[in-house]
Amino acid sequence: MTRDPASPETPRATRAFADHFSAHAATYASFRPRYPAALFHWLAVVSPGTALAWDVATGSGQVATGLVTRFARVVATDASAEQVARAPRHARIAYGVAQYESGIADGAAQLVTVGQALHWLDADALCREARRVLRPGGVLAAFAYQHSRVSAAVDLVMRHHHDVTLGHYWPAEHHLIEDGYRTIALPIDELVPPPLDIHEDWTLAQYTGFTRSWSATQRLIAARGEAPVLAFERELAAAWGAGGVRRTVTWPLAIRAGELR
Repeated sequence: MTRDPASPETPRATRAFADHFSAHAATYASFRPRYPAALFHWLAVVSPGTALAWDVATGSGQVATGLVTRFARVVATDASAEQVARAPRHARIAYGVAQYESGIADGAAQLVTVGQALHWLDADALCREARRVLRPGGVLAAFAYQHSRVSAAVDLVMRHHHDVTLGHYWPAEHHLIEDGYRTIALPIDELVPPPLDIHEDWTLAQYTGFTRSWSATQRLIAARGEAPVLAFERELAAAWGAGGVRRTVTWPLAIRAGELR
């Protein structure tokens, strides 16, 4: 059914791999939020079967572990060996290190997903491989979580940090998330997804860990050291309240999904 997902890249891929996360793969794996079960339920319903899904740019497996609750098998690939090494193992998830080469046989998959990563990829190269591996009626789904919401005070501190302190440290592609990937040309017959949010019940330590998993945070630290990040974390702590208090963190999901034309 599948070839080796760690096999060499397709030579038609046009965008070089920009590795923003390998150096802090452990932080990424520990502090990224979990996608809601309702997302994977919806993806299973709109797909023409649930035998096999391919999760592209899986990172440390946040999407793959959700898919396997609804799909019999999951192939999960990422160009970062360090991130793949952090992904939780599962008997029905086959991990591989690759950017666009899935190792899946022609027409064998019912679903291809890209979670929080479409902005890093070459959409043409992705769609070529997705079109090859998907069976007729198969679905390509790309989704990303947008700005978090906690409270008025926390959100104000967070947005200033995100937009001003981190400002020019964000890779240019990051801003594609803010418009819900609508400026990325995807040749799909668009489905209308349900409104979905991610919810986490987090402590201050978990929330600050999340902000330290950002590529821009790591670029800021490399350029200016820890001082600006520590200053932000002090402001955040004052807005949050007692550090041990758990607060509900909500991220709205932007979803684009449909059958490839």
